[in-house]
Amino acid sequence: MAPTEHPAPGRLRAWMLEGLSDMGKAGGLQGPHAPPAPPAEGRPWYRVMCLTGVDYFSTLGYQPGIAALAAGLLSPVATVVLVIVTLAGALPVYRRVAEESPHGQGSIAMLERLLTFWKGKLFVLTLLGFAATDFLITITLSAADASTHLIENPHLSSALHDQQLLITMVLIALLGAVFLKGFLEAIGVAVALVATYLALNAVVVVAGLWHVATEGHVVTDWSNALTAEHGNVFVMIGVALIVFPKLALGLSGFETGVAVMPHVKGDPSDSEEHPEGRIRGTKKLLTTAALIMSCFLIATSFITTLLIPADEFKKGGQANGRALAYLAHEYLGNAFGTVYDVSTIAILWFAGASAMAGLLNLMPRYLPRYGMAPHWARAVRPMVIVFTLVAFLVTWLFDADVDAQGGAYATGVLVLISSAAIAVTIAARRARQRNWTVAFAVISTVFLYTTVVNVVERPDGVKIGACFIAGIMILSLVSRLARAFELRVTGVTLDPMAERFVRDIASRKIRFIANEPDRRDVAEYRDKIEQIRQDNDVAGPEDFVFVEVTVTDPSEFEAGLAVHGEVLHNRYRVLTLDSSSIPNALAALLLHVRGTTGCVPHIYFEWTEGNPFANFLRFFLFGQGEVAPVTREVLRVAEPDVTRRPRVHTG
Repeated sequence: MAPTEHPAPGRLRAWMLEGLSDMGKAGGLQGPHAPPAPPAEGRPWYRVMCLTGVDYFSTLGYQPGIAALAAGLLSPVATVVLVIVTLAGALPVYRRVAEESPHGQGSIAMLERLLTFWKGKLFVLTLLGFAATDFLITITLSAADASTHLIENPHLSSALHDQQLLITMVLIALLGAVFLKGFLEAIGVAVALVATYLALNAVVVVAGLWHVATEGHVVTDWSNALTAEHGNVFVMIGVALIVFPKLALGLSGFETGVAVMPHVKGDPSDSEEHPEGRIRGTKKLLTTAALIMSCFLIATSFITTLLIPADEFKKGGQANGRALAYLAHEYLGNAFGTVYDVSTIAILWFAGASAMAGLLNLMPRYLPRYGMAPHWARAVRPMVIVFTLVAFLVTWLFDADVDAQGGAYATGVLVLISSAAIAVTIAARRARQRNWTVAFAVISTVFLYTTVVNVVERPDGVKIGACFIAGIMILSLVSRLARAFELRVTGVTLDPMAERFVRDIASRKIRFIANEPDRRDVAEYRDKIEQIRQDNDVAGPEDFVFVEVTVTDPSEFEAGLAVHGEVLHNRYRVLTLDSSSIPNALAALLLHVRGTTGCVPHIYFEWTEGNPFANFLRFFLFGQGEVAPVTREVLRVAEPDVTRRPRVHTG
């Protein structure tokens, strides 16, 4: 199946679409249907961990302050609850997700398999909306927080006052530029940033613990105040459980950890069906990141609560949004504090890299396959530009306000984690693993509770998520309409009998009859041939091959086509096909026959009765309807050369 060769792309277009499967391939399938390019060489799991870690670990820049504002003196206790949920809840869930979905689609792919037809597509689009909320707000919020640290540095506050929006825009543009240069460069930058940032945080933690140890009254004062405020341990734990949902940002990073999974280097023996080495490496990635972050969360919440006055955490205070930076300046001097500020600004800025990587891996896996994005959406660079522009818009709408974006960020994170927990619960149940089913069900309940509480307290997150969902739905529908007449068959294979039919009729004039199977008895095929001969004034001796298409899932956009040949009633040759769309299947078969035989085939139809608009909607939604004109239109789009285009006859 080879449409007419198109001119070679220009240098800019070739650079923009580098990696797209059909770029520069003459005579290949149209659009995104050429064989995929070989996958890029993976990287060791600990290097990829740094890419997802710039999102996860960067929350140390603001998480201790959030915990202090939410829980007050109970901040260390609430943080312990967060760590327990992380290690006993989120970590087992995503280790199972990595096992069930080793190609980076995450829990969305697991849930997609549970639903079919359009309801499944709409459900996936909804989850993609929340994923877009999570990832894009990660980009904008992290850049905004980085600009906040920059502006609040004592050496720069006067010069950069009221420039937060501009600085945030510049940081987002620089992030996009890194990904335009290349993804592997992003991994290299992430490794350097994470190593430096964690080392500096370790110094701050050690210094903080030293001051806590040498100033014994600090622990005593905190303990006495905690007892006076909350009474006993059980009340403390109860309050900590209540405020825990406000600390949910500390769970970010798991979804991106799975999203970047395809870049984890596996074993030489790995295959696409069984990438055991990649799965094992990703589990190490998730576990190591969770353990590192848990240790830092507990230690930082402890020292910041004990060493920083409560008023400094509030809006306008010196520790607001930068608690560890406050300690770095206070106990290690302004020189070290400035170095720490620079490192924090850098990792907060680059935290968007893991989100960008997640978007680049997630969106092209679904929307183009659904026909709900242009085929160039599979290429990295155009999508980087699109996501960067959307990030500019979000930043402008929120005026680079970190607090205003926090609700949307938490909502996106919690919805994705909850969906992952539900997905692995169902997977365990189907695998008849009773203990795991019960455990994952409990975890799902915890995350659903956390999500509901977060939504009730901060409904703006759902509103923003709904905007992303609506945007994706509208753009997807428009794209699907625009691509309605695109040839969307990834390949055609004929079984030996079908090939024999094609070789036989190629010696004469190739004539097919499109037939909607009914009883499939002798009378049906005899009457059909007679009708076609009368309607089209075809001479009696001409022979025909029937083509019958069975519609499978009409919501699918592209798939391969398997053609089977059979002889019915000892005289009628029939080609049978399964496809999501009758016109596309017929057009693909005709082009394949033309390409393999060098002869232009003819196909004969009956006109479809009914309203043309209603028939088009049937085609759009259910893959059938106005078959003859749609088949002809698909052929016209796929083959611009009229002399080589298969002939469509309708009577």
